[in-house]
Amino acid sequence: MPASDTGRPPADPPAAGRRVAVTAELSIGGGAPLAFLAGPCVIESEAHAVRMAQALASLSRRMGIPYVFKASFDKANRSSVRSFRGPGLQEGLRILEAVKREVSVPVLSDIHDPAQAEPAARVLDILQIPAFLCRQTDLLVAAGRTGRTVNIKKGQFLAPWDIRLAADKVASTGNDKILLTERGSSFGYKNLVVDFRSLAIMRGLGWPVVMDATHAVQLPGGEGDRSGGEAQFIPFLARAAAATGIDALFCEVHDDPASAKSDGPNALRLELVESLLDQVRRIDGVVRETS
Repeated sequence: MPASDTGRPPADPPAAGRRVAVTAELSIGGGAPLAFLAGPCVIESEAHAVRMAQALASLSRRMGIPYVFKASFDKANRSSVRSFRGPGLQEGLRILEAVKREVSVPVLSDIHDPAQAEPAARVLDILQIPAFLCRQTDLLVAAGRTGRTVNIKKGQFLAPWDIRLAADKVASTGNDKILLTERGSSFGYKNLVVDFRSLAIMRGLGWPVVMDATHAVQLPGGEGDRSGGEAQFIPFLARAAAATGIDALFCEVHDDPASAKSDGPNALRLELVESLLDQVRRIDGVVRETS
């Protein structure tokens, strides 16, 4: 979709953009059912990853919602050098492959370096570009060249129309399997806000749009050597995003956020997922009927 001289796309974005085929069974965008991308922030252990995937997959299947398991094999952008980062590339991909095999779900994880793209693509169905790295040309191009779906998280420092340039870098490889994720914008020190216009603007760029309702309530560095969060606001942001028209909801989910090894303060409790998904699904249904 052409942009104006300011870089902003035209008004009145489409109700549904292109459809991205993540797997033979799962598509996102283009009128496909609202998808759910969820799991713990970081892989804490194989047993925990499988247990979380089983719980979320079972719930999603019962509700008829397409599901992708998310967990990072390396959290390379933690606040402190002492923070837990995860099992690393090799062991993390082994665990994610076990999740795919045992739970029969697509899997998503972050990559932080161009050299990680090819090995990660042998396991992952979606390669995720962290928000802090969304302008890294070599990383975006390497991800695009794998042919896998690439989920680009909009940087906290970017205007929504500027994420088009990141998508263009992936598309330059001939790969048009691109998702764009909103996760809030920096608002002063240690705070994020969501401008819900951004979801419509990003959809106007022509790619499926994802709302990350959990990182959007994060308080970066809010606890000194680690990030804080206001998880009580997750349902409000998720419901509001569904009302704007999104293609997928992204949530970091944990069965015990207080003991989570990463991002516990902004994680959605596992026991709250079903109620929130039901609300979001019903709002999404109204939006689709009236669009």
